[in-house]
Amino acid sequence: MLETHGRELIAVCDTMVALGNATQDGSVIFAKNSDRQPNEPHLLIRIPRKRHPKGAQVKCTYITIDQVEETYAVLLLKPSWMWGAEMGANEFGLNIGNEAVFTRVKQGPPSLLGMDLVRLALERCRTSLEAVHLITDLLAKHGQGGNCGYEKRFYYHNSFLIADRQSAWVLETAGPFWAAKKVEDVYAISNRLSIGSDFDLAHPELIEYAISRKWCRSEADFHFARCYSNQLFTYFSGAENREQACTQRLKERRGRITVATMLEILRSHEPKLERKGPFAEPSVRSVCMHAGGVVGDHTTGSYVAHLTEHLDTYWLTGASTPCISIFKPYWLTDNDIIWGEDQEEQALQFWMLREELHRLVLQNKVEDLDAYLAEAAELEREFLDLVQALSHEELNPQQLNVIMKQAWHRERELVETVVKRSRSNPGQIRGSLYFRHYWQQQNKRLGL
Repeated sequence: MLETHGRELIAVCDTMVALGNATQDGSVIFAKNSDRQPNEPHLLIRIPRKRHPKGAQVKCTYITIDQVEETYAVLLLKPSWMWGAEMGANEFGLNIGNEAVFTRVKQGPPSLLGMDLVRLALERCRTSLEAVHLITDLLAKHGQGGNCGYEKRFYYHNSFLIADRQSAWVLETAGPFWAAKKVEDVYAISNRLSIGSDFDLAHPELIEYAISRKWCRSEADFHFARCYSNQLFTYFSGAENREQACTQRLKERRGRITVATMLEILRSHEPKLERKGPFAEPSVRSVCMHAGGVVGDHTTGSYVAHLTEHLDTYWLTGASTPCISIFKPYWLTDNDIIWGEDQEEQALQFWMLREELHRLVLQNKVEDLDAYLAEAAELEREFLDLVQALSHEELNPQQLNVIMKQAWHRERELVETVVKRSRSNPGQIRGSLYFRHYWQQQNKRLGL
């Protein structure tokens, strides 16, 4: 693997938002793929609203900070070993996703990870702008830093896409420095700084620091992304291809964007991979990222949030590899569909079953993959149509819980059936010698 100064070059994530002036029904739609090391479980966790005693503290991934008097109910999609989350939502419809970005600012000591900042903002904020202010305040007080890798070391700074039911902001950081921009209609971020000189809010010393480092000559010459980006790491991350692919699709469908649009984008591959197939070679440039190359990771979790005046609906896979996974509806009602912090073992088993399906596909053990994909697509379309057809009278928690239980049960039945039928089948990984060796080692480490 390519390493520089102890950092392993990996790419992580794509996040998108479409505001009401760009969607078909006037809602806000938020979506994200989390691309991480392929054996790193990605857990679905639900945490209720909590009160905390005066003087309480909270242990984040690496450091302990002061707790607040009350934390809000949150839905988290998180790497199994971290306190924080890659993406998630809270009871007020606030949604946040983070991206690794590679900058010229030196890495600091272990402190808050970008994932910690996502969770802290979801637990403490109600609006997108409030979250921008909280995250930047926490950066000023505690800084960001620490290993973000699961099996291998990985250090980076963070950008965030933050949305509520009315608005969205992009917040991009480089060590303690940052710039923020309000979204006008659609926006996509990937593993690179995207804000130029058109920011709405910024660190008070952002431009002065760049000039002092001779990254620009004057304020008139300042461009955040150009000044602060580490161009080498950013280039090899494949971020430009993925970000442009997302942005192009969103702009082409502006005014007609739906949940289905976001699902399609999250599952998309670069043309080369579409021609050759995604299970015989890697692609760091695909939004649905497939690992197996010298650089790049794998999509380990996917998420779409549909935020409306009457109801927030979340579409979750609880699985890696969205091109073979089923998005299921979820609501923040009183339900036991997903797991609390004390039930991470159950959340892990949920992810592992679906990851076994992915590895069976890679090993070409699934006899009729097209038949499974057709059945999965039909099931997901049924869920989408059912949710779209809900009347206001059917938006009560009891009815929503019935729909959820049926949808999640039927998805599990299908996955379990295919996995059990495929385990004993002959098969082998295809592709280059490196690709085959890569996945053989991943399977061995995961116990599959």
